[in-house]
Amino acid sequence: MVPPEHYFSATPGGESVYRTISVDLAGQRLAVTTANGMFSPERVDAGTRVLLGNVPPPPPGGNLLDLGCGWGPISISLALESPHATIWAVDVNQRALDVVRRNAEALGLTNINAVSPDDVPTDLGFMTIWSNPPIRVGKNELHAMMLQWLPRLEPGTDAWLVVQRNLGSDSLHRWLQAELPQDFVVTRAATNKGYRVLRARRRTGFTEAIQIVQQPDPTPSS
Repeated sequence: MVPPEHYFSATPGGESVYRTISVDLAGQRLAVTTANGMFSPERVDAGTRVLLGNVPPPPPGGNLLDLGCGWGPISISLALESPHATIWAVDVNQRALDVVRRNAEALGLTNINAVSPDDVPTDLGFMTIWSNPPIRVGKNELHAMMLQWLPRLEPGTDAWLVVQRNLGSDSLHRWLQAELPQDFVVTRAATNKGYRVLRARRRTGFTEAIQIVQQPDPTPSS
């Protein structure tokens, strides 16, 4: 049996075997392509469904990131909901990126860029990040991924991450709050079906205390 970590590889082994599945994304019933050698090729996985059901509408424009896109359910949802935004579907798995491109073309979604991490311009900032991150890749690689991408959020925007509770969602929550820059606040936004949705918000800046000056009573004295 091929271990599940095979979908973290840049070039999964074995010949590509494509399939068409029917899924519900962004309120639409869609026929999409998936393939072997990637995460959850049979369906939209439970974690991604929890994420999509517990995030606010994405920003209408700007650069939006799907980190660890797989065959593209999050990217497709973002592209359908924000047709004027640019969706960056990022994965190390080249077969998955090929499938995302196939799906984008078939669905007429011209605003999806399916690319490897190194192909994202280093000066690009994001208006949101949605991710079902690859927890099983290992703690060191996962932490490096978080520190590479989350600080690229624009001030005043959010990252939304879904993590299974028994795979360390609470410890990741604590780690993110401790290790991200001080202008980040990490909260648990939702709990559903054994998953946590974590929200990492980048504040617009630290504010100083406002001095309140008591104004004189404008009512004229008699």
